[in-house]
Amino acid sequence: MGAIDGCPFEVLEEDLLRAQVYALLGQLLVRPPDQALIDLARGLDGDDTPLGEALNALAAVARETDVEAAETEYNELFIGITRGELVPFASYYLTGFLHERPLADLRASMSQLGISRAEGVSDPEDHIAALCEMMRGMMTGVFGKPVPLPEQRAFFDAHVAKWAPKFFEDLEAAECAKLYAPVGRIGRHFMAIEAQAFELAA
Repeated sequence: MGAIDGCPFEVLEEDLLRAQVYALLGQLLVRPPDQALIDLARGLDGDDTPLGEALNALAAVARETDVEAAETEYNELFIGITRGELVPFASYYLTGFLHERPLADLRASMSQLGISRAEGVSDPEDHIAALCEMMRGMMTGVFGKPVPLPEQRAFFDAHVAKWAPKFFEDLEAAECAKLYAPVGRIGRHFMAIEAQAFELAA
């Protein structure tokens, strides 16, 4: 058991590690990274597993990246003039449009779990960064108390597994992705680990 910053609950070590990966992905995807986040990425030290090697790849690229370049890349990927190279929302990936049924279904699940939309956020709740934050919060009790594994799996299966692996695959291969190519690689491997772990725990 261990603790995590801002979490009043004791959390299993494996859940702490899962939460940290979700937190990293969420922070990198919610907005252009600031210097503190780039410094954090530079200090990542993975092992020889596929996920660990992806973390090492991110650290290596981050050491060659500054804030201005990271912001430019983020905007090209996700913002653009009319839209970025990728549209990081579940509704878009699953239906081709924003604000569709996947968002309504997510909002229903959020209501059941006591998860509310953060103040001052204009993006729909089915943004990949928001979903990573929701998964992290369910493990660490951010939304009241830690959510049992079966409920985590139900949320993951309903709102993440159907599209996030494809999003991360697309991010890894995106034309303008340099810093974000290893972010996509991390996400791709982590989604596979999560799906397998939920299956084994069933």
